[in-house]
Amino acid sequence: RVTLLELLLGKVSEQSPVPSTELSLWGSHAAFLAGCFQEKCGAVLRFTAAAAAEDEEALVTVRLLDVLCEMTSHPAQLEHLQALPGLLQAALDTLRLTHLAGKQAVNVFTATHAVTGQEEISHPAVGFKSHLIRLIGNLCYKNKENQDKV
Repeated sequence: RVTLLELLLGKVSEQSPVPSTELSLWGSHAAFLAGCFQEKCGAVLRFTAAAAAEDEEALVTVRLLDVLCEMTSHPAQLEHLQALPGLLQAALDTLRLTHLAGKQAVNVFTATHAVTGQEEISHPAVGFKSHLIRLIGNLCYKNKENQDKV
């Protein structure tokens, strides 16, 4: 699943314009991925344990967020994702939970996290909170309703 999401991320990241015939297909993909993220977003909290760096569900959640961030960077998918119920709230709740987890103990979500080894630099959750903030910002871009929710 992680590899499939990485391939999808590569396709979404391409700078070539999406043909109008594929636009509705990408919309359904975006809705599916957003639903998966909403269901699994809590799995990333498993990274608070040092031994959980290889947790598959948490890795899938990180990749889902990467794909959603990239999709919301393209105007064609942005409007569709902004209208999805619950995606913004799931991102906000996950950001709150990861921030709280970082305050409760020193882990990958701690703001003052001191990098002591190479394995921590390459930890899959490094940058997760910044990607959540990117997704929230993209979902609020030129959308008064979402801005009011935040």
